[in-house]
Amino acid sequence: MFDSIAWRYDFLNHFLSFGTDSIWRRKAINEIKKRIDPVRILDIATGTCDLAIAAIRLNPESISGIDISQRMLEEGRRKIHKKHLEDKITLSLADSEELPFDEKLFDVAMVAFGVRNFESPEKGLSEMFRVLRVGGIAMILEFSRPEKFPFKSIYYFYFKKILPLFGKLFSKDATAYDYLPDSVSTFPESDKFLVLMENAGFSDLSQRRLTGGIATIYLGQRN
Repeated sequence: MFDSIAWRYDFLNHFLSFGTDSIWRRKAINEIKKRIDPVRILDIATGTCDLAIAAIRLNPESISGIDISQRMLEEGRRKIHKKHLEDKITLSLADSEELPFDEKLFDVAMVAFGVRNFESPEKGLSEMFRVLRVGGIAMILEFSRPEKFPFKSIYYFYFKKILPLFGKLFSKDATAYDYLPDSVSTFPESDKFLVLMENAGFSDLSQRRLTGGIATIYLGQRN
């Protein structure tokens, strides 16, 4: 599915979120900066590398990005080359639930809008914990669901009716943008997700809801 929409993925992200997705990523990076000055960063489900590129602001020595979609990685490599970041960001095809890295290797393990796509969120979080050094930080930026009226009603109408319509029109994929609201509706958000992080071993947990609850930043530490 992600291979089929890779060519339109960035455009649709920015278009359908009215550019808010870029703001969310900047805020997520700022939350990392409050906790740690990372040397090595792992970006899981990196897609077209928007989060990895945003993380350059943290001035790490290296950023490793992994994804299961080859075409998404190809789009990411084009962006990295255009920005002359090949010496900082390296990409590889890999499964988020079987990370090809040694234990305690990274200072930060992060993922934006990818955890809900894990076949097993518990296993994916455990892998993030495994590859983090002691004191390392996990950051997850993920969609969530607004709770307050009338924003909640407006959000659900847009998310279930308007977004899939434009997604199909521009991506030429009949199912990908139906999958998005379906996956968000079943994702264990808020305190339920913090429980999953705690079960994976993380402590010093926190969450920050963004834009009325449309997205949430989750943070945890390996102690």
